[in-house]
Amino acid sequence: MATYDFTVHAAAPTAVVFDVLADAPRWHEWAGFSVATSEWEREGDPPPGGVGAIRRLGRAPMYGREQIVEYDEPVHLAYTILSGIPVRGYRADIDLLEADGGTTIRWSGAFEPKVPGTGTLLGLLLGRVVLGYARAAAAEAERRVATP
Repeated sequence: MATYDFTVHAAAPTAVVFDVLADAPRWHEWAGFSVATSEWEREGDPPPGGVGAIRRLGRAPMYGREQIVEYDEPVHLAYTILSGIPVRGYRADIDLLEADGGTTIRWSGAFEPKVPGTGTLLGLLLGRVVLGYARAAAAEAERRVATP
């Protein structure tokens, strides 16, 4: 299994950070170049982004499909990857903790590479990409607090 685990601080309340991360259709507004398309393929419980929801994120021709497997507003989201990258058993957990007048975003993931021997490289690459998403989500949450 390859893994990544990191924390990012956001100077925004957990509810605002959760709203940013849970709103798949708006990811393209803040997540950066790699996410030109962001949408719900299927809604979950509670709608739209709860358990069972499938979000589609990416840029042509590369899209990832992720299914929400845990949804505990405003403190926890977990998802698995259904398709889009060469991995098996991918699961990521996002925990939001009140800290220092804002929120600590703890994002961890684990997966098995489909191609043997690529786990370390994929772990580094995915960790870097997801760290970028966490930083961008923190900045977006801070922007939303500053400009209601």
